[in-house]
Amino acid sequence: MSNITRRDLLKIGSTAAAAGLLPARAIAAAPAWSGGAIEPGAQIRVLRWKQFLQSEFDSFVANTNKFVEQTGVKVRVDAESWEDLRPKAAVAANVGAGPDIIMGTLDDPFKFADKLIDVTDVADYLGAKYGGWYPIAQRYGKKGDRWIALPQGATGGALNYRISAVRAAGFETFPKDTAGFLKLCQGLKAAGKPPGFALGHGTGDANGWTQWCLWAHGGKVVDENSNVVLDSPETVAALEYAKQLAETFIEGVLSWQDPSNNKAFLADQISLTLNGISIYTVAKTSKDPALQAIAADMDHANMPIGPVGHPTEQQNILNTYAYAYSKYPNAVKEYLRFMWEKEQVDAWETASNGYIAPPLPAWNDNPVWTADPKVTPFRDVLKFAQDNGYAGALGAASAAVMGDFVVVDMFASACTGDQTPQAAAAQAAERAKRYYQG
Repeated sequence: MSNITRRDLLKIGSTAAAAGLLPARAIAAAPAWSGGAIEPGAQIRVLRWKQFLQSEFDSFVANTNKFVEQTGVKVRVDAESWEDLRPKAAVAANVGAGPDIIMGTLDDPFKFADKLIDVTDVADYLGAKYGGWYPIAQRYGKKGDRWIALPQGATGGALNYRISAVRAAGFETFPKDTAGFLKLCQGLKAAGKPPGFALGHGTGDANGWTQWCLWAHGGKVVDENSNVVLDSPETVAALEYAKQLAETFIEGVLSWQDPSNNKAFLADQISLTLNGISIYTVAKTSKDPALQAIAADMDHANMPIGPVGHPTEQQNILNTYAYAYSKYPNAVKEYLRFMWEKEQVDAWETASNGYIAPPLPAWNDNPVWTADPKVTPFRDVLKFAQDNGYAGALGAASAAVMGDFVVVDMFASACTGDQTPQAAAAQAAERAKRYYQG
């Protein structure tokens, strides 16, 4: 606890209106923030995700200290793992007491949208000032016309790989399609340098690659009308492909949670995994020559394109929301506004080596994204992402399906051979119906 008071850049122009983005000149023309007066004696509590990089958390704390110094508002920051945040957020919503602000993940705020502070004014101000939110960020922030959350970005999931291992597997460049990706993984195993992808209840890593694989083959949990369609030939095709992938994985991935692949990669046990920038940052900044050698031999790539022919990435969106029970809603909004201003974000992004992919394109000009080309793939992941409610609406059902690891468990069952792909898909569809059909 700390107590403290994959493709070209989105083009602005004809596509801006469709994407919900404003021209860069809107930054200069944006109106000044006009939030309500901070309540006398305001003190707020923030519960956020536990850091993977100490430098990221230290910068976050420094920004918060800056806010405290400027406003006099007392702020307490606690940190919990992603897995622990979800139940604590639900308890706070149900009992009407606890943290004022939750910095959580994905579509969790949609579970109790009516119990949250409307942050439309903050979101509209930031969008107007910084050229508009990415469409995927709007999907995670808005319920109808109301912003119930402010996306903080995404712990940009990209493929972390050892350059020498990819070459040993017979590839000079990283494959861009799923067929080539499978051949690469098979080659890595044959070369004694296996990949490893989480099949346990890892909020970021396991959901990231399984949802990508499902969507890449045309599968989805629900259709546009939120009807469950998971039991489909496309889902079976995804599971059959994943089963071939899993045959190349290092042993033990069934129990992996989010830190597990970091440890395996840095221990030189695996040569390929899906992760954020944290593995590279830890290795690059370490004083251990062995880890420095790993960093020098690392690079990153965006997820391959599957039979559907377009990017289908699932990214771990960090989503911040505040409870209506807070005694200091104006202080809460002012804190959120302050922390999302580019001055604070630039310092935070720099300190974390680009750990969080930006939800506002105007944040893309930070040199952290281009000074080291190995970081650049993480900058753009929100351009390639689909939300986890795809192709239906985000809401309590989509959040519950994600929180209950329905898709991850389906893949784990098929990949381990516990069930046939057909049986795994049918069982997962029944689980999803419990949430979508009540």
